Amino acid sequence: MVMQPGERWHCINLACRCIIVVETGTSQEGVNPRCSCGSIMKKDYKPPVFSYLDFLKFDPPLVGAEKSDQE
Repeated sequence: MVMQPGERWHCINLACRCIIVVETGTSQEGVNPRCSCGSIMKKDYKPPVFSYLDFLKFDPPLVGAEKSDQE
């Protein structure tokens, strides 16, 4: 797996749970790195960011700006 600078990886071994931060990235495609305990490490999950349709968001309507018909 390609590792980018600034990524956080954690060990999946419940007894270890070591966390590393990548300082220098790699361009090699391969398997996940291994921890010093021998277990496979996984990248921290980051939820996706959707910005393609952000322009469709509208401001909520103002609640107190209604006119009364009793005038």
